[in-house]
Amino acid sequence: QVQLVESGGGLVQAGGSLRLSCAASGRSFSTYAVAWFRQAPGKEREFVASINWWSGGSTSYADSVKGRFTISRDNAKNTVYLQMNSLKPEDTAVYYCAARAGVPRPYSHEYAYWGQGTQVTVSS
Repeated sequence: QVQLVESGGGLVQAGGSLRLSCAASGRSFSTYAVAWFRQAPGKEREFVASINWWSGGSTSYADSVKGRFTISRDNAKNTVYLQMNSLKPEDTAVYYCAARAGVPRPYSHEYAYWGQGTQVTVSS
């Protein structure tokens, strides 16, 4: 089992930057894929980015964030980060990190472990 805790959310102005952290306990990420999802009020949870912990850290991004967001890992700290640059008001959502055993997938229902979420609000 993996326990996930997100942090780093907050209020930023459009064009600003924010870095989210997802710290894991209970088990190393070494054999897991980790992803970030987000959910705005009244909308479905959507895929943001993923990283494959065990295959050299290969990454994948939703088209809407490609070029602006970067997912990365710190093996020593067992932590995954989401660096968000050039933030837009439409990025406003609760951001969740999630983990699954095996390869990354872009669908939320395929992830078994979830954090509590952290609110990101981007003002215009």
